[in-house]
Amino acid sequence: MFMRPSALTAAIARAHVPFQRQHPYPSIVRLQPAGRAAFQPSFARALTGQSGPPKPGNDAPSPVDDATESTNEGDDGGKWHKYKGTAFKMFEAAATTGASILVLGIVGYSYTRYYKYNVLSKMENAFTPGDPVLELAAVGKEVPNAPHANDSVPGSEVGGEYDRWIPREEQARIDGIICGEEKGRYHLLMGEKGTGKSSMLIEAMSKIDGEGVAMLEAHADPEIFRIRLGRALDFEFHEDNIGALFSIRGPRDASALLDIERAFNKLEKVALKRRARVGRPLVLIINQAHLITDNDDGRYLIELIQQRAEQWAASNLATVIINTDKYWVYERLKHHATRMEVTQVSDLPKDRAMQALKNYRMKYWKEATPDSVLTEVYNKIGGRLTFLNRVAKAQDMIHKCDEICEMEKTWFLNNCGILGTEMDDDVMDQQKYASTAMVLALALHRKYEEMDKTYDATVGHILPEIPLHQARYIMTRADFIRQHHDLSIFAIDRHARVRADSVPMQRAFNQICSEPGFEKFLEATLDRIGDIESLGRTKELTFKDLWEGGKYKLTSRDGEGNAMGAVEVETVPPPEKEDED
Repeated sequence: MFMRPSALTAAIARAHVPFQRQHPYPSIVRLQPAGRAAFQPSFARALTGQSGPPKPGNDAPSPVDDATESTNEGDDGGKWHKYKGTAFKMFEAAATTGASILVLGIVGYSYTRYYKYNVLSKMENAFTPGDPVLELAAVGKEVPNAPHANDSVPGSEVGGEYDRWIPREEQARIDGIICGEEKGRYHLLMGEKGTGKSSMLIEAMSKIDGEGVAMLEAHADPEIFRIRLGRALDFEFHEDNIGALFSIRGPRDASALLDIERAFNKLEKVALKRRARVGRPLVLIINQAHLITDNDDGRYLIELIQQRAEQWAASNLATVIINTDKYWVYERLKHHATRMEVTQVSDLPKDRAMQALKNYRMKYWKEATPDSVLTEVYNKIGGRLTFLNRVAKAQDMIHKCDEICEMEKTWFLNNCGILGTEMDDDVMDQQKYASTAMVLALALHRKYEEMDKTYDATVGHILPEIPLHQARYIMTRADFIRQHHDLSIFAIDRHARVRADSVPMQRAFNQICSEPGFEKFLEATLDRIGDIESLGRTKELTFKDLWEGGKYKLTSRDGEGNAMGAVEVETVPPPEKEDED
């Protein structure tokens, strides 16, 4: 009797299991005893959702209807929940991306502004008092070889401090340019090497402690020039820029000239701020400009520097000083020069040269040198500062002077020695170059002998000079004088006057050209060069069919083709010589 309700209850329970809600306390259900007690009618009604015993209004709910209704409600709610979750995720991703881009943009923009400010700040700091050039110059000052007290110097009557520096006539103008008093011009310093051009610039910088001045050494390679300019201006050419981390493109890779142009742009901004604050222009010194190669890159670099120098001089922003030893730099700048001032620096006159030598000797040896020795030294080597400094360091100054003169003579002969009539054809080009130098040296020697006065008691040596165009006429070549000038054999000043590079070089000219037989030897060399050139221009024509009775017949005809004459060419054997009995 109880089997049928139990079986029905079990079937209903199994059918309702997929649609029922899980019991909130499953452990309690598991603890119920097994058997018939677990399948009591109240338990079955609880499983089916019926609240009491079956009555006409309290029937058990249909599991199929409940399942269908719950499934329809679940489909509508699931779609909305699905769209809502997708939209939220899309919004979240968009917000994250936008926030990242915003933060990246703000940080990148802030870094770019900071970097540009830092670049200008560093460049302004490069013109503050104190300069590496002055520090190097201070380190390079030598100390005396023997420590003597100033009041115990042998032969000295005054126990004061001896100044190593001898003021020159050009020093006052250089001081005015460096300190910013002379505006509206850019300057070219010319002179032979060793005359003291760089020393005057450094001396003028030391008087103002390098405030507002930057100095760099030129170089033949534009890349090295770029690096040296960056070091002088404290400009890194954006090599330390990390803007790529923020996806900000930095300056593109380009040539050295473009980087130099960028550095000049930054320098112009610094000069504008300084002019408004201080009222004085900046000073940029380019030393040894003759080291720039005279090719396309070098000419472009010089033109770039000159364009900026003209522009800055017109607006009183900066003063550019170009220091050079060679005349070709002046020729190159002369093409477009409008505001350029040229200052020629030459050897010291006699009185200043003797004073400089006396001070050098006191500095290195603490020795008071007699005037007779100073005069003899000047007569041998002149007033070239580099020679005077070298002689003052030597213990025997007269012997050192003779060594310098012999060294200059050897340098001239090694580069421009002539070979005479025995020269080989292969060395003709070199002998053309050497013979032109000898011809010009002979012309200077002859003019030296013709001069009424070659030495003045106050001024000192008076070297013979020849105009540049006349020197080219004497050499019969217009291009070789440039190479001789680069070798420091001849010097060319701002007025295009050619002379010996130094007093020892003029002494070498006089010694060589006054040797017996020199002019004949030079003439023989020139004749040999002419013969070789003539041989190279001569064509040899050989008729190989004339031997063994062969003939050539040459007929001349008029315009209509009529024969006007004929010539036969044949070889005639030489007469046989009679045997001598």
